Amino acid sequence: MADAAPSAPVIILNAPQLAENIGAVARVMANFGLADLRLVNPRDGWPQERAWALASGAEWPLNAARVFDTVAEAIADLQLVFATTARPRELTLPVLTPRAAASELLQAAQRGERIGLLFGGERAGLETSDIALCQGIVTIPIDPRFRSLNLGQAVAINAYEWRATLLDAAPPNFRPGPGPATGEALLGLYEHLERELETAGFFHPPEKTPNMIQNLRSALGKARFTDQEVRTLRGVITALSRGRGKVLEKIARKKGEAGG
Repeated sequence: MADAAPSAPVIILNAPQLAENIGAVARVMANFGLADLRLVNPRDGWPQERAWALASGAEWPLNAARVFDTVAEAIADLQLVFATTARPRELTLPVLTPRAAASELLQAAQRGERIGLLFGGERAGLETSDIALCQGIVTIPIDPRFRSLNLGQAVAINAYEWRATLLDAAPPNFRPGPGPATGEALLGLYEHLERELETAGFFHPPEKTPNMIQNLRSALGKARFTDQEVRTLRGVITALSRGRGKVLEKIARKKGEAGG
């Protein structure tokens, strides 16, 4: 029996503003064989009739589009997500061209991983906190004399590179091992670690806490932990927390004995 085709990337639009742009995205998704569209907090709600009008018959991505409140929820079931944006100075994630990103996404899909591309809204782009949930950054090498690129164009360039890479690819010749953890599992690890670090007084001074959290998430996300590794690390964090609690109890007991 022939191997199943690798799963195509999910397209996630964060805070899209115009229905026309969502429709244009659906149109280019259909052009290049993509169907899974996810919307995070569309400005004017969803559904929007104008999106179907601009899709020019490419209705299936719009008909099946799902709406989420946060980027974290939209990528919770994915294992490799690239954020399409200019490189943020605050993070040290790998920066790829759309062509290089398509190659990495295809390799992941051939291993059975669920993959996605995250795009920011027309005006504000992506927040650093959302980019920190991804495993890499895709930057389109446009001419610096004119950097304006609309949402539909950005999706089209990345979708084309995916399609071209998929059609040119040789079948995989390796046996897949355990896949990376999902976004949901990674977020659980991040939040668990951050709670314990907060208790331990790690985040100091307080005003630097958001940047410290983003850097931690970015560093951990690059490791591509498996589900088993995530469970192990959470066990380590729990053990360290309990050990610290026992030490504090012992110190308190000794102080009590000395005072008595």
